[in-house]
Amino acid sequence: MRGGGDRITCGLPCFGMLRGMHSVGFDLDMTLADTRAGIAAVYDELSLRIGVPIDSAAVVARLGPPLELELANWLPADEIPAAAAIFRSLYPSIAVPATTPLPGAREAVAAVRRAGGRIVVVTGKNAGDAVRTVEFLGLDVDEVAGSVFGAAKGPALAAFGAAAYVGDHVADIEAARAGGAVSVAVATGPYRAGELREYGADVVLGDLTEFAGWFDGWRSAAAVG
Repeated sequence: MRGGGDRITCGLPCFGMLRGMHSVGFDLDMTLADTRAGIAAVYDELSLRIGVPIDSAAVVARLGPPLELELANWLPADEIPAAAAIFRSLYPSIAVPATTPLPGAREAVAAVRRAGGRIVVVTGKNAGDAVRTVEFLGLDVDEVAGSVFGAAKGPALAAFGAAAYVGDHVADIEAARAGGAVSVAVATGPYRAGELREYGADVVLGDLTEFAGWFDGWRSAAAVG
């Protein structure tokens, strides 16, 4: 992964302008990557192995929280660690190859690169599978931080100097706030645009195909401001 950078705070009017660069954080599942088919397949296999019914369609309709939180919907607490270990052993061979980039994902990363910015992926997925997914998709990012959700993503965003954080979940709005970043919500996950806006996102996009245009305007506003 690439090296670090500095951050300055100038408040929302100039949208977190940085010294010489505009570093951006992205969530992974259903923001950059469509992981639904692969995750559903892993849950189906896990269900067979442990003999417990798991509705994989319901699971992938609410992607975002870490694995253990989802497993708590199906298993007693004392069975979760073993099930999580099985899930993670299956993930690289089943889920990663089934993952596809969401529309605009590569273009969004490229837009930040063109501006001389840096990119961090901050996700609830464990770091190993997150890195495998990013590498499989060929996304050019500097760092990956895993196993964090909601406001717990804030320290990673702040340490990286992310001026904006892009995600599909209302918890990603909380993450941006906790990290002192502009929250950019994309309506490609479990929440509609209106719900994301009502929750308090600073910016709401239909999907990442709209990101490059917004990002260019954001940089221009920061430069003028």
